[in-house]
Order: sequence, then C-alpha cells, then structure tokens
Amino acid sequence: MNLALQAAMAEAGETAESLAAQTGVDPKTAARWISPGRIPQPRRRAKVAALLGRDVGDLWPDVLRRREPQWLREWVDWEREAVALRWFEHTWIPGLLQTEAYARATLAGEMLASSDVDELVASRLDRQAILRRDRPPMFVAAVFEGVLYQSAYGNRELMREQVTHLAACAALPALQVLVVPKDVGMYPGLGGGFIIAELPGGEYVAHADSQARAEIVTGAEEVATLSRRWERIRGECLSRAQSLDLIRKAAESWT
Repeated sequence: MNLALQAAMAEAGETAESLAAQTGVDPKTAARWISPGRIPQPRRRAKVAALLGRDVGDLWPDVLRRREPQWLREWVDWEREAVALRWFEHTWIPGLLQTEAYARATLAGEMLASSDVDELVASRLDRQAILRRDRPPMFVAAVFEGVLYQSAYGNRELMREQVTHLAACAALPALQVLVVPKDVGMYPGLGGGFIIAELPGGEYVAHADSQARAEIVTGAEEVATLSRRWERIRGECLSRAQSLDLIRKAAESWT
C-alpha cells in the first residue's frame, strides 16, 4: 500500500472519490492509486500532488527511480493503468512475456553500452509486474508462428527457455496467447506490431513501433483503425487451445 499517499489524503481531507472528481477519473481508478505500483498518468500525478500539497516524488518515489528511457515513460504509465491490453507481434515475443535472456538478445547489435542494456532489460522485466497483480489487466497477445522458431543467434537453450515460458504464460487464466499460423499468407499483421490499451474510463490508447521510433497513438480515428486491424488479425489466429498446443510443441523443438 502507498502509505505516503494514504497519509497525505487523510491530512488534506481528501478521499478517492474527491480526488476522482477533481482529476476526471473513475473513483475506482483513484482508489487503485493507493495500491503498490499503481501510478497515475503524468498530468494526473501533478494534479493530485498539487491538491495534496506534496511533491510528486514524495507520493510516488518510484517515478524518480524509473529505469525505462524517457521516450517510453508515457506509454508505461498508460500500460500500468490499463484494464486490458491487446498486443500483436510479428517479429518478437511480446515484451511483457519475455525472459531476461531473450530480452537481452533483442538488444544485441544495437551499439549500446552494457549499462544501457542492463537498464533497458531491467525496465522491461519491471513492467511485467502488472501481470502478477492481484487484479491484472486482461492480456491478449497475438504472435506470428514464425516467432516461435526464430533462432536467437543460434542459442537453442535461450529459445527453449523463452518458448517454455511463453507456454506457461499462455496457460494463466487472465492471459491469452494466440498464434497466427505461418501458412496464413498475406494478412494485416504484415504492417508491424502494435498494442492497444483499454483504460478504466473506457478510453483507448495505442502504441505502434517502427524502425525509426515508437509512437503513442491517442487519436480516436487512428486507434479505431488499429482496433479494426486487431480484429482482423485475431480472426486469422488459431484457437486458444490450438495455440497453446502449438507453443508447447515449439518449445519441445528447441530441446
């Protein structure tokens, strides 16, 4: 529990309901801010801190110790608040489902200092904590089958560990991993990976990658376009049971 926030609210005579009314969120969202690791979006952090007469760092010290790069922080804030995440990947295992070794392999060849790689990997692993919460977001990932058989610099043990971990994740009740079979031919996923986050108030925001940079998408029309693309991609996927069976077979192939 965030004792600093709880104490500041009591001292200022504020409740989750009163903060919700003043920051434009649902009272349930404001109540979750007291839970460990639940950090409001930047603009709402600043508003809450001002209402309580405290510094943001006093209420959410983790904000000052964040490991992810500056360009990723806005998305991580959305990700933490999301009640549902829909994630499509054509090239990688989704970041929230990666092992440490696999995460490091995705950064190989990027001309980064070892300390930078350490920070990026630590950030990615830290983000996975949202899937271990008492009430995790609904998480549905769709991955292209070829990703399961894509060698990581010839390291078979690394891939065995990663695909076995993916199978374990896919068996969790609140998490689905669906596979787009390799014989599907042309399909909307060829345009690249993206994530759609559903927020507590019914809003949606998306994250789309490109070779040059990652982009946060908040425009209603653009998010709707990605939502339609998601539905078309999901329509090409195997069922949940078929996908899990295929993932397990892929893990065995790396032994």
